[in-house]
Amino acid sequence: MGTDRASDGVDLLDAFRQFFALERDVLVLSLSMLAFSLAFQMTSRYIPEYMRILGASAGVIGLYGSVGNLISAVYPYPGGAVSDRLGSRFALTAFAVLATLGFGVWYLAAVVGSVAVGGLTVPAWAFVFVGLFLAQAWKSFGLGATFAIVKQSVPPDRLAMGFASTEVFRRLGFLVGPLVAAGLLAVAPAFVDGFQLVLLVAVACGVAATVAQHVLYDASEDSLGKSFEGVGQVIDDLRAMPETLRPLLVADTLVRFANGMVYVFFVIVVTDFLAVGFTGFGFDLRPDAFFGVLLGVEMVVAIISMVPVSKLAENAGLKPAVALGFSVYALFPLVLIYAPADQWMLVALFAYSGLRFAGLPAHKALIVGPAERDAGGRVTGSYYLVRNTLVIPSAALGGWLYGSSWAVDVAGRTLRAGPELAFGVASVVGVVGVAYFLLFGEEFEAYE
Repeated sequence: MGTDRASDGVDLLDAFRQFFALERDVLVLSLSMLAFSLAFQMTSRYIPEYMRILGASAGVIGLYGSVGNLISAVYPYPGGAVSDRLGSRFALTAFAVLATLGFGVWYLAAVVGSVAVGGLTVPAWAFVFVGLFLAQAWKSFGLGATFAIVKQSVPPDRLAMGFASTEVFRRLGFLVGPLVAAGLLAVAPAFVDGFQLVLLVAVACGVAATVAQHVLYDASEDSLGKSFEGVGQVIDDLRAMPETLRPLLVADTLVRFANGMVYVFFVIVVTDFLAVGFTGFGFDLRPDAFFGVLLGVEMVVAIISMVPVSKLAENAGLKPAVALGFSVYALFPLVLIYAPADQWMLVALFAYSGLRFAGLPAHKALIVGPAERDAGGRVTGSYYLVRNTLVIPSAALGGWLYGSSWAVDVAGRTLRAGPELAFGVASVVGVVGVAYFLLFGEEFEAYE
């Protein structure tokens, strides 16, 4: 894509754009990521608490997480195929419209409440599932399109920095979104009242981002691949996946399975299990508002660390950066569930959690780097199809362990189900994934 230099050949932003690999369409993509990340992160991290207040059990909340995993598994491949065939502009606009509608359905869940259909009563939290299928459209359907845009806009040896540029914008949304949510929740009389305001802001962000990306994105240089040819093509694409991705895929699946077991319960651990609020600097925050601040702390660390780690990866390789992120994913559940109910300890732990994002640009570069130019969306879609399919049951398993009360004797000791067991098992699975990657993970040759 073009660099949009000024007519006299001087671009005052050239140094900035060279450093962050911000070609025009990567910049448009980055701004869209900012808006949708803002919308999704101010809402999705609170959805489990929203469901709990609407009457959902731990098992149902875990099922919600697994449905999210199912969507993440199913959406990227057809999304990548649509992007490769029809172009990124059309694909991302359609996915953005669907996501915006999803935020609206989440808003209606508390407004409509339980609905009687014939002899059945549909609980209010059921509408959250409906909204989920729509809200994840830009995030999951559009995954292949976003990878493909960076792939075709940035030189191979700059992929980590290209992804870092989009990720920094995306993580700014991760930072600002929860802080906006925390502010709205803090001034509202109750959680649901504040969260309804948050959802309306999310709808507004979705509308603005949809219009902006459709108008500003230059589709003239989209590279189009072949059309989708059915299930056989999926199998062919999986078989054609570059060899260097296979150890990464195994390790990534284990780490994400571990994270998926407990991710939806992070907000409930803070608001209900530990029930920690924040007092200081003239503020007195309820636990739900404090959780938004903790997510902000997490994202500050993520944003600060992401670009330096990506620059280091250009010299040291991608593998160490990816291993760093994987290790934080693996250990965080264990340290969180056994943390004392202290506000400053939670601040420190969520700051540590932010380091899991430091290796994400390198991780993405390691996925898409070996792909051919016109197949970036397909390789990405195939990779996430496998990983996310295997991760589907993780949240349901974690929800079952979290909400159960059974106990068994093991070697003379009583092992009880509950939050501690769910989070402990998650960390064990994650550590196995980290060890596998350290032993068998391969480097992308452009960084060797």
